Amino acid sequence: MSTQEKKPLPFFYQFIAGAVAGISEILVMYPLDVVKTRVQLQVSSAGAGPEYTGMVDCIQKIVKNEGFSRLYRGITAPILMEAPKRATKFAANDEWGKVYRNLFGVTKMDQSLSVLTGATAGATESFVVVPFELVKIRIQDKNNGGKYKGITDTVYKIAKEEGVLALYNGLEATLWRHILWNAGYFGVIFKVREVIPKAETPSGQTTNDLIAGSIGGTAGTILNTPADVVKSRIQNTVRVEGVVPKYNWAWPSIYTVMKEEGFGALYKGFVPKVLRLGPGGGILLVVFTAVMDFFRSMEE
Repeated sequence: MSTQEKKPLPFFYQFIAGAVAGISEILVMYPLDVVKTRVQLQVSSAGAGPEYTGMVDCIQKIVKNEGFSRLYRGITAPILMEAPKRATKFAANDEWGKVYRNLFGVTKMDQSLSVLTGATAGATESFVVVPFELVKIRIQDKNNGGKYKGITDTVYKIAKEEGVLALYNGLEATLWRHILWNAGYFGVIFKVREVIPKAETPSGQTTNDLIAGSIGGTAGTILNTPADVVKSRIQNTVRVEGVVPKYNWAWPSIYTVMKEEGFGALYKGFVPKVLRLGPGGGILLVVFTAVMDFFRSMEE
């Protein structure tokens, strides 16, 4: 990350910059997340076609049948999650970078270290986001429309009916999702920054960050979509005592989906997901870098 080449700032600044970047991205791109989740939760069955045939069809049906506001249903959880999530993402990436540079006795990052650092930061981030992700998934599912009234009600009912630990259902799948995405995101950002012409103006740097972040977000999405599909299904499964859920662990669930629905089902919701996290990754990097540079100018 560029923050490793500039004056380091305290964690508090990382937290604020990550929060601003994350909330900016979520407000612009969130409807695509709702669409992605709806498509991922569809399970194909013999004799019955899917309710949503694609991204545009899903958006049209949600707006027509449920109202435009439904595209922002469940946004409270991710907004509350964005500050700790994005702060953890960037701050952990920065701190793990220091750890690995010291461990391997090097002074500068290379692409291999960027991938390793991103993967470790993703694992760290996972522990923060799991409860928020689970609540968001439950609220976004159309079948739960009358069951959960909001974020507080959802947390209460999950804890009461399934136990407090149920809020961490899907942790293992979330770990894989974030490890793969962050490894791809930060690894590709490092490489893109290495090969594109260096910017000579602030606007040029913004353009470079937007390009690097968008390509990194796209690469991360290609890598982690299968894990994201099964994570959505694992977290949307209500646990019943004595019953082994169909979707329980990430890799067996990936095998189940591929066996029953074909390999393509592992990329359900890919179009809205990549449309969100490709440009979204660019927005994250641009806003985070701009806010950190603003804080540096204040300090100086």
